[in-house]
Amino acid sequence: MFKNVIRLQSRLGGVITFCKVCPRHEPFRNAVKYSTASAERKRFYQHVSISQSEGGLYEVNLDRKKLKTPSGKLFTVPNEALAIAVATEWDAQKDSIKFYTMHLTTLCNTALDNPTQRSKEQMISAALKFLETDTICYRVDEPPGLVELQRNEWDPVLHWIESRYKVTIGSSSSILGPQVPEGTRETFRQHLGSFSLWPLTGLEFVITQLKSLVLSLGMLDRHLSVERAVLLSRLEEEYQIRRWGNVEWAHDYDMYELQARTAAGALFVHLSSESSTVKHKLMQD
Repeated sequence: MFKNVIRLQSRLGGVITFCKVCPRHEPFRNAVKYSTASAERKRFYQHVSISQSEGGLYEVNLDRKKLKTPSGKLFTVPNEALAIAVATEWDAQKDSIKFYTMHLTTLCNTALDNPTQRSKEQMISAALKFLETDTICYRVDEPPGLVELQRNEWDPVLHWIESRYKVTIGSSSSILGPQVPEGTRETFRQHLGSFSLWPLTGLEFVITQLKSLVLSLGMLDRHLSVERAVLLSRLEEEYQIRRWGNVEWAHDYDMYELQARTAAGALFVHLSSESSTVKHKLMQD
């Protein structure tokens, strides 16, 4: 069993921080509805801790009760880092538990229960479909200002991913979009095939936020920051806002909301890919 439960309880707040806000889109339709069936409920626990089972998996404990998934399975995650991050979400809840702010918990529930019962191959195929409608591959041919903005901001990312993966993607202002070569699809299929189901769950979540496989891989490969990836995914909207103005608070809320979901998805990918346990020194301070 995990020996530093008391120390973890007092230091959860410093382990990980990111904005927690209500989701606007429906990225995993069935999965999101399934995972957040109860939007809020009164907080019923005092302490949050993690423990390691005999099988090496990590569990999250609310007082003396083990956390379970919506389908009733024991909530277990593959490593200590992800367990700490999920425990942080639960510890951060105040008088009421706002499930819609707990993106990491929701992603874990989805990976554990797989409510849509999809295989790894089906998830990869779904991700690859975004190449056909990728945000940065669809260009406008007017107004000139937006045409130039898309070229200046999106082309460098497109060139980077083509060079990074040695593929051809291209862009188009046609309603049909660019004709993506089969070789490109196969290259990405093989790359995504190196992911297990858990990281694929997080990657799909990120892709649905950004509406772009290119931007998602750019962020996960650390070529783009979360803020930059989100901004590029909203380029046309930002152009229109600068031109016509906006309701300030609504724009800011929208932006932070998307950043929060995107950051959580990226974090989930990295944490669920982590094979080694977190050293105890990472829990200090």
